Amino acid sequence: MQIRIGHLSTFYHTAILLMAREELTAQVHDALDWRLFGTGPAIMQAFGRGELDLAYIGLPPAVIGMDQGTAVRCVAGGHMEGTVICGKDRWKAYPEAGNLGAVLGQFRGLTIGVPGKGSIHDVILQDSLAKHGLTREITVRNFAWSDQVTEAVVKDEVAAAVGTPALAVAVRHYAAGKVLYPPTHLWPSNPSYGIVVTQAFLRSQRDAVRRFLAAHETASAVLRNDPAGAAAAIADFVGVVDVDFVLETIKLSPRYCGQLPEDYVASAMEFVRALFRMGYVKRELAREDIFDRTLIDEVHPEPDHYGLR
Repeated sequence: MQIRIGHLSTFYHTAILLMAREELTAQVHDALDWRLFGTGPAIMQAFGRGELDLAYIGLPPAVIGMDQGTAVRCVAGGHMEGTVICGKDRWKAYPEAGNLGAVLGQFRGLTIGVPGKGSIHDVILQDSLAKHGLTREITVRNFAWSDQVTEAVVKDEVAAAVGTPALAVAVRHYAAGKVLYPPTHLWPSNPSYGIVVTQAFLRSQRDAVRRFLAAHETASAVLRNDPAGAAAAIADFVGVVDVDFVLETIKLSPRYCGQLPEDYVASAMEFVRALFRMGYVKRELAREDIFDRTLIDEVHPEPDHYGLR
C-alpha cells in the first residue's frame, strides 16, 4: 500500500526537504507517493476524487473543501505567515504595520496577480481589498501556478503580486522587484499551511500518520536550525534554483513547526469567518470540524516553535 501525498512546489514546505533527504522518512512507510499540484484548491479536488491520503495545504482551501463535504481533518501545522505583497521597484514599500491600505491603494485601476481562487493568498487579498474599500477599484487575476504570477509581473501584465515568500524572491530576482508589505503584518499568525489527512486514512493508518508527523517535525527543525543545510538539500533536489534563492525564501518568513497552537487555530477560525462573509463557504465550521490535534500532541508535546525566528 502507498501513502499518496499531495504537495505544492513551495520550498519551505517540509515536503521538498523530505523528498530530498529520504533518510528522514525511512521510518514512515516504504512507499510514499508524492504528487505535485499547482494550488491548494486543486489538492482539495483530488481529495474529493479519492486520489490522496494526506496533503500539504493552506487552511482556506481545506476549509472550503470540508464545507463541501470532503472528509478530511487538519492534523498538524507547518508554517505561519506565508503570504507577501510584492512588486517592481517603482512601487512604494511599507515595512511598518498598519499601512496595508496605503500599499493596496497604489494599485487603483490596476490588476494584482495571485494564485488560484480560494487559495490562502487569494482569500487574504480579497479580504484586504474589501476591508479597505478597494474591491471595485482593483482587479484580481488568479493563476493556476505561482510561476505564472512571477511571469505576469515581469511582463507588466499585473502591477503587483500576492503569494508565497518564494514568489516574492522570484519577483526580486527576475523582475528587479521587492517586498511591498511583509508577511508579519499582512495577516499575523496566518496558517500558511497544515497537514490534512482523510478521516478514513486517519482511522485505518493512524500509526503511519503519526510517523509521518514525526518526520515532518524533524524536517521543520532542520528548516529552523539549519536553514543553509536545508537550502542546499532543496536546491540540489529541485535543480532549477540555486542555494541562495532557496535560503532567501526560507528566511523571509522563518516560522516553522508542526504544532497547532492557539494563535494558529484562532487565525484559522478568522479565515472561516472571512470565507463565510465572502461566500466561499455556506456555514461557519467549528474547530472540531477542521482540526484533530491528538496525534501532533503526541509527537510534539512541548511548546510550539513558531516564535523562534
